[in-house]
Amino acid sequence: MQIEIVLDAGAIIGESPTWMPTEKTLYWIDVKKPALYRYDPATLQQKIWPMPSDIGAFALVSDPPGAVVALRYGIYRLEFASESLTLLAPPPFDPVLFRFNEGACDSLGRFWVGVMFDPLDPSLPPQKASLHCFTLRGGLKCEPDAAELHNGMAWSQDQRVFYLTHSRRGEIFAHQFSPKTGRLGTRTLFAKVDETLGLPDGAAVDTDGGYWCALHGAGRLRRYSASGAIQRDIVLPVSQPTMCAFGNEELDMLYVTSAADKLDAAQRQREPLAGALLRLRPGSRGVVRHCLVC
Repeated sequence: MQIEIVLDAGAIIGESPTWMPTEKTLYWIDVKKPALYRYDPATLQQKIWPMPSDIGAFALVSDPPGAVVALRYGIYRLEFASESLTLLAPPPFDPVLFRFNEGACDSLGRFWVGVMFDPLDPSLPPQKASLHCFTLRGGLKCEPDAAELHNGMAWSQDQRVFYLTHSRRGEIFAHQFSPKTGRLGTRTLFAKVDETLGLPDGAAVDTDGGYWCALHGAGRLRRYSASGAIQRDIVLPVSQPTMCAFGNEELDMLYVTSAADKLDAAQRQREPLAGALLRLRPGSRGVVRHCLVC
């Protein structure tokens, strides 16, 4: 497996790679060196929009061009041209304790955004907070799921299954999902990741029903079948991959973000590519990842 180094970005927590088919560009974020990035594979150029606080997720907006960004202190609208930020919704949690983490749009443009217990005082005991759904018309709505750390959001090709991970517990769930109403249905345990393999993090789905999951701390991508059986592991040159996303015109490339967060000096020396943006051809084609919020 040939693994390309797209950008030796040195991200603290690179996250949320998202391919924009109409632009043929890749958007991604650095949570802790907070910024939204747009990378153009054709020109190798990158645009950066710095953020004022931790950015946990984003969704794109078409008119005017911009994004909805989930920051520690609320949901904001970013206008690309002016780089202005406008508050759309205050945080639904205490930002001293939590921040937004992971987000994805369903086929009708509802922006699902999770949380992470990430207190400014690290001595505090863990707590859970709710999953939320955001639209420009309806604002922020609480959903019936709570976790210390949401991740792994993806939909099956028919949009009838919504995958959602509780990373701290190593559990990946499959929810029945109504694409018309946006309601979560019955939840079943899709897969369980042993703690010796780190945390199940961000994910992507291919056209054969496979679920590709970044194993943060284990340095690998894992493919599960539609039934939750382990089918394949791909070892990466970084120990903390955070998320994968299909890109390229044929959606046959996997882009992978990674993190250098919490690595000590010796680990950084052994792992010079920590925080890099990687790319590989897994032999599968991806399901389109919707990225425009309604």
